Amino acid sequence: MNSSDELLAVRAAELYYDEGRTQDEIGAALHITRWKVGRLLAQARAAGIVRIEIVHPRARRVLAEQAVKKRFGLKDIVVASSAGVSSPEELQRRVAQAAADYLTALRPAPQTLGVSWGRTLHDVAACLPRGWAHGVGVVQINGGLSLTKYGDTASATALVMAQKAAGSAHVLPIPAILEHTATKRSIERDRAIAGVLDRAAHAEAYLFSAGVAGADSALVHSGYLTPSDVETLVCKGAVGDVVGRFIGADGAPVDAELDSRTVGLSLERLKASETAIAVVAGDGKHEVARALVTNSLCTVLITDDQTAAALLDDPVAAAGAAFTEEAS
Repeated sequence: MNSSDELLAVRAAELYYDEGRTQDEIGAALHITRWKVGRLLAQARAAGIVRIEIVHPRARRVLAEQAVKKRFGLKDIVVASSAGVSSPEELQRRVAQAAADYLTALRPAPQTLGVSWGRTLHDVAACLPRGWAHGVGVVQINGGLSLTKYGDTASATALVMAQKAAGSAHVLPIPAILEHTATKRSIERDRAIAGVLDRAAHAEAYLFSAGVAGADSALVHSGYLTPSDVETLVCKGAVGDVVGRFIGADGAPVDAELDSRTVGLSLERLKASETAIAVVAGDGKHEVARALVTNSLCTVLITDDQTAAALLDDPVAAAGAAFTEEAS
């Protein structure tokens, strides 16, 4: 586009977008045909003179979705817009709504859905409409009985999701982390607990979030770990937790002893699933989101545009994804 056409494109865009004039009116004002007006407006968008942003809370960042999906080989992705968001909590709710919308539209709906727990999944359950599916069995995939005054949201999450789908809930009313490996093994042999864990292992789809490796971890708030415990895990390379298991950038548990006391679905089962939906939002979760997508811990990612940008900007993640693609 030459300089003369560039100036015309700017003026045409101003008249069209700012003043709301029709292409016929713009053509008459600039003494050009309406066909040229259309070409100038298209060129203005292509050249970046005009940028259109959809700011509705449920708007999606389609270009970011395409880029992240291609780079990391994901089955699907939803990137929610952070435009107009005023707090981390609002961003989390926006991504939770995107996850609820995705689950509602999922076809065929899973007959058995394995779900984790935490603040993000609690918000997803709240956002789901009644009738989002019919007759779904919702099974809790990791222990989550709270040890503090904050209360137990783990079983509530599964119950709400099941109730809204006129389905059944199968919960794990046991701690997420036990003090001794032997105790964990004993509890897992209980017939009722073993039945839920087996159902979780054979779920058709999984919906889970990822926690931060810091004092704000849900596992700290629930009384399983202290901030000092998490600091030690960070020193061992932890970037966050997935279904209660603290992982490093390589997607593997950073503390074998702690992992042996953790109740719930194995990371290997997540990797083997055809539909593993990770819901991750916020600046503090960029590293754990990167670990998820670079280590095949999810097939579907639902996140915000800032997290998507962080994934695309990271050269290490890009190199790892490229290596995986070449090796496959």
